[in-house]
Amino acid sequence: MVFGIAAVMAIAASALAASDLSPGPLSRAKADARAAALADLGQRMFFDSSLSASGKLACSSCHDPAHGFGPANALDVQIGGPHMDQPGLRAAPSLTYLQADPQFSEHFFDNEDEGDESVDNGPTGGLMWDGRADRAEGQVRLPLTSPFEMANADAGAVAAKLKAAAYAGDLRALFGAGVLDDPDAALVAAGQALAAYEETPTLFYPYSSKYDAYLAGKATLTAQEMRGLKAFEAEDKGNCSSCHISEPANDGEPPQFTDFGLIALGVPRNPRLASNRDPKYFDLGACGPLRTDLAGRAEYCGIFRTPSLRNVALRQTFAHNGFFHSLRDVVAFYATRDTDPGRWYPKDASGAAEKYDDLPRQYWDNVNTDPPFGGKLGDKPPLTEADIDDIVAFLGTLTDGYKQAGN
Repeated sequence: MVFGIAAVMAIAASALAASDLSPGPLSRAKADARAAALADLGQRMFFDSSLSASGKLACSSCHDPAHGFGPANALDVQIGGPHMDQPGLRAAPSLTYLQADPQFSEHFFDNEDEGDESVDNGPTGGLMWDGRADRAEGQVRLPLTSPFEMANADAGAVAAKLKAAAYAGDLRALFGAGVLDDPDAALVAAGQALAAYEETPTLFYPYSSKYDAYLAGKATLTAQEMRGLKAFEAEDKGNCSSCHISEPANDGEPPQFTDFGLIALGVPRNPRLASNRDPKYFDLGACGPLRTDLAGRAEYCGIFRTPSLRNVALRQTFAHNGFFHSLRDVVAFYATRDTDPGRWYPKDASGAAEKYDDLPRQYWDNVNTDPPFGGKLGDKPPLTEADIDDIVAFLGTLTDGYKQAGN
């Protein structure tokens, strides 16, 4: 549930006007006070399990502050639903460092000063694994009404829970006395409150990792971490920074460790997922089934968002389908997917690896083959086992909350 506060205000402007939720022009002091009140309200909503049909699931249940606002457990997917017995379809993502994520665009043109604006970076931006939600009301509806998440039947059910909440009076004070009588207006209001909380810099984008301290000249990477950084960035090694950008922007903004793009990696099918018990079911990312506006667009089948790697070492589950449970395995998969596919994919009767087993063959051309992918069966992989260990050590420097010795 993440959406930039500025984007919320822009996208939801018509809905706010129609619902009479806009407070109108405010002085700077009143605007600051309103923003603080919204963030406080959003925080209470974020930790409120009564907003779910089960009464047991809050936003924080899947997005734990102590784990980079990602899951605190190692489940492939999280469990929800009216009776807390429905597994999700995808791994729950982290909510940190989404403040700079652009709205989804099929054709994104980089506007960096040194960039060539004629270069089309392809599908970029949006939230959720498939980029289908940008901001505001549409985003907040998804987990609140998903049958395997908070499982409310509709906006009216959410509004009823908000009416019964201890903070209902604060919602009315901020958005008008009748806000909870209009389900759609109630969802817009809830979205704004959650957005304000999730835009809290010290919590959601503090830039307080060891790597940030290193960039500021206030910390020194160990020899292994430095080797890992070099392998992470080297085009003939990990080439990770081609998608997980590790250099500060021209304006000095710290690196986000994502280019916000969507890409097909050919992640192995996860046989542990209930949804995958149906051999005809495929999660095709941007072209469906959860996203519907790009259905039938073959070029978008199998692509998923490139997440930020900040706080990645706090995670216990990786990839959109939760297939991996080791950060080292993820890096090793990148290095050996094509040179040693039998390490990752099931084998057929002849003993050959069934590559890309979670993507129908007609979409295999969408799978990325840029380094470290590529190569032929039996080729020497671009990363050695030591390189993999070094990259994992470097990724550990992206965890927020770094404190220098003696501090």
